[in-house]
Amino acid sequence: MDAAHTPMMQQYLRIKGEHPDILVFYRMGDFYELFYDDAEKGARLLDLTLTARGASAGAPVKMAGVPVHSVEQYLAKLVKLGESVAICEQIGDPATSKGPVDRQVTRIVTPGTLTDSALLDDKADNILLSMQRDKSTVGLAWLSLASGALRVAEVVPQALDNELRRIGPAEVLCAFDVNGFFVTKLPEWHFDIESGKKKLLKQLGAATLAGYGCEDLTLAIGACGALLEYAAKTQGQALAHVTAVSAERAGEYVRLDAATRRNLELTETLRGEPAPTLFSLLDECATGMGSRLLRHWLHHPLRDREALKARHDAVAAAPSAHKTLRRFSDVERITARLALKSVRPRELSGLRDSLKLLPELRSALPDAAPLLKQLIEDLATPAAIVELLEKSIHPEPAARVIDGGVIADGYHADLDELRRLQTNSGQFLVEFEAREKARTGIPNLRVAYNQVHGYYIEVTNSHAAKVPDDYRRRQTLKNAERYITPELKTFEDKALSARDRALALEKSLYEQLLETLQPHLPQLQKIARALAQVDVLSAFSSIALKRSYGRPQFTEEHCIEIEGGRHPVVEGQIESFIANDCRLSPTRRLLLITGPNMGGKSTYMRQVALIVLLAHIGSFVPARAARIGPIDQIFTRIGAADDLAGGRSTFMVEMTESAAILHNATEKSLVLMDEVGRGTSTFDGLALAWAIANHLVQKNRSLSLFATHYFEMTRLALEYKEVANIHLDAVEHKDTVVFLHAVEEGPASRSYGLQVAGLAGVPRPVIRQAKKYLQLLEDSSLARGNQDDLFSGRKEVEPEPAVDPLREEMQKVNPDELTPREALELLYRLKKL
Repeated sequence: MDAAHTPMMQQYLRIKGEHPDILVFYRMGDFYELFYDDAEKGARLLDLTLTARGASAGAPVKMAGVPVHSVEQYLAKLVKLGESVAICEQIGDPATSKGPVDRQVTRIVTPGTLTDSALLDDKADNILLSMQRDKSTVGLAWLSLASGALRVAEVVPQALDNELRRIGPAEVLCAFDVNGFFVTKLPEWHFDIESGKKKLLKQLGAATLAGYGCEDLTLAIGACGALLEYAAKTQGQALAHVTAVSAERAGEYVRLDAATRRNLELTETLRGEPAPTLFSLLDECATGMGSRLLRHWLHHPLRDREALKARHDAVAAAPSAHKTLRRFSDVERITARLALKSVRPRELSGLRDSLKLLPELRSALPDAAPLLKQLIEDLATPAAIVELLEKSIHPEPAARVIDGGVIADGYHADLDELRRLQTNSGQFLVEFEAREKARTGIPNLRVAYNQVHGYYIEVTNSHAAKVPDDYRRRQTLKNAERYITPELKTFEDKALSARDRALALEKSLYEQLLETLQPHLPQLQKIARALAQVDVLSAFSSIALKRSYGRPQFTEEHCIEIEGGRHPVVEGQIESFIANDCRLSPTRRLLLITGPNMGGKSTYMRQVALIVLLAHIGSFVPARAARIGPIDQIFTRIGAADDLAGGRSTFMVEMTESAAILHNATEKSLVLMDEVGRGTSTFDGLALAWAIANHLVQKNRSLSLFATHYFEMTRLALEYKEVANIHLDAVEHKDTVVFLHAVEEGPASRSYGLQVAGLAGVPRPVIRQAKKYLQLLEDSSLARGNQDDLFSGRKEVEPEPAVDPLREEMQKVNPDELTPREALELLYRLKKL
């Protein structure tokens, strides 16, 4: 390091050298300062004023800073921008430091290691994920630092993208590139399996992983070691609240791939908005803990029928606890910050007040269901913790320990004495002055204080002869002398240092309190988990009562039978929703759905999937009745979307999603396919749709809903007894169409394509032109022979090449009114509606 730098800059450059790739917030008094390149970057990202602080090594020191009291808002902005920050605090005493005050990095803030409530979304977990791979397997380990939940899993490489999207990490640790996520690269040796196992066992305080069911997940264990090491380093200490690890296995949950999560709009809409979604509909939770658990359940629908029965029994018991739950603090995140010893005084007072509410909450819960009985037990009041917090924390503490007023009066005698010195100093001086006047007989004797000379007794020269022997001269004035006595000196020493000593003692007592609470972390975590479950179950119960949801029934038969089913989100967006039935079984595996565009085919398909999903998270469902057989996966192929950045067209995306379904769907899968084949030419699309439907019936044998505009597809019902035609009806009135949104048996009688185009606002001249072309196409189709022969084994009859009425008519198109390409696209689309 260049010796020409000032001592403080030498200290800064040493710390910066240890963290070269991230911003360093260097504490100087009431500000965190950034220097040199960090200052330029920070000023640009945070809109700060870039200044200079003198010079070091002969060059100006660029500088920008943020106030300590508002640092969270700046950290939040940086994290959203994908930046990491090293927080460098003063750890030395400025009063005793001969050179620069000792400083060190006490924590590192990265996108995946946030625990501060000011930087986190109340309703979503913030996940740090680590992974390593070999040729056939990817090991995953992921952690929510704000709750202490640690999970591991292993997947095949083909499933990695789906797993990452399911977990949704804020930060990924790995030794290779991963697209679409914030990645922190670590050397390969960080993921060593043996080292990872040792770190995990040490973290859990266990001798073996057998009790956690993950001992065979070797790659995941290696990833877990890197994760724990990185997380502990960012926090500057061990992770006391990470006390268990759970392994996620294939078959534990109903599988939902990324396309299905997107198409069903579980937590965000297809346009990327947060509402209205299934999550926003169900989230009547009173706490952030409940909202986060609800989000987790939505992405992890259970297959365990006993666990689901327990949830349904609890919902049926109608727990109504939200009035009490709204008064609770976020016990889960407070407990995590307590474990990391970064909890704030007001968070501890919130924890104290929340724990005192537990008896009231327990009395509000019925014990009519086994799960509720267990939760009531888990919510037992931890008397020792409440008593300790009552005694130690002020009823209304200051926001920060360094401000004082955090430790309760009566908790520590020395602190009470120091506070009395601060509070009663004025009274002491009045009494002391009165005593000295009486003792010396000097009527104008005055006791006062100034910052230069401290406390003093002032006596005018006219009474100098009356000054006692124990007075010691402190200052001489023109007409008076100022003195100090041993008693006043003793008081001065106490009074002047009382505040500093009180703050130091209060900080020490607070740190001791956090240490004392550490053994109670498991009990607090159990309470937090129980609170979250009660919150979600109460929300489910409230929604079921308000919206007439019914309890689903599970059966071992391969079937889905829904009576009066409704789309949970759509029914809240419109005035009157038409309920519909759905029957799928081994003799009715595939429902071919036809009907006009805007008739409700996609809504009907989605509502079936959402009803099945809701049943598997423990909620009641929007239906009069629902019987559901074993379901292992839900697949959807709905809507048109491209991936231009990935070099995939709309049709390529459609075929990729279709291929995933055909490769992975089983007899126990629910499959939704909407408008397969519309991204290519009419005949190509029809042929693909026919072949895909055939494969679903013959090979996958899944329970499938298959919506199409290709009317020719309805012939499948004649070839396979497992295929049934249903349609959504509509009626025509004059030049418009009225959608009935009612599902009927059999194929649709017509498409109403031109009427839909009219409703969409297509100009009338275009509609008239389309009607003429439609007639030409129909005439041409008759001349060519029945296209259905393509799918019944007979060859298409080739038309006479001499006359092509469509081509002749197209030559007459007015280009100012409609281009030939537009007309053809419109006609082919409308013809098959």
